[in-house]
Amino acid sequence: MNTFQSLIDRYAAGASLLRQAVAGMSHEQMLTRPVAGKWSTLECVAHLADFEPVHAARMKYVIALDRPLLIDADEGKFFNAMRYHDRDTEEELAIVETTRSQLTRILRTLPAEAAERPGIHTWRGLVTLADLVGYAIYHIPHHVKFIHEKRTALGC
Repeated sequence: MNTFQSLIDRYAAGASLLRQAVAGMSHEQMLTRPVAGKWSTLECVAHLADFEPVHAARMKYVIALDRPLLIDADEGKFFNAMRYHDRDTEEELAIVETTRSQLTRILRTLPAEAAERPGIHTWRGLVTLADLVGYAIYHIPHHVKFIHEKRTALGC
């Protein structure tokens, strides 16, 4: 299997990793901030649901356009504006799952050389489609480790 296909497989697996991380948590547990200075579990899930479409859009731009400009997104501004504690966990998980499912199907149709298609990120500079897939792969496990930390603190 080529490296790009391996990346796609890892990308596809991310949504189930997130769902498993929050399985069995009550709404109250999702809202609690058991670790000082850290987001609640629902805030983590809502953040991921907001940024999955951002990651997907960047990948789609690189697939479809020649060297597109990819705008950086400020997670702090999203956090302050998007009312994460008013969000529905199932809806947020569905956004992550649907976004990953759709983009996985798109990525699987591409030839291996598409991995090198470039875009210009306003903060990172030149990035390839493979780079963008890699950033998306990292994002869910990065937050899942904090969800596990919260679960440990809550004893659930």
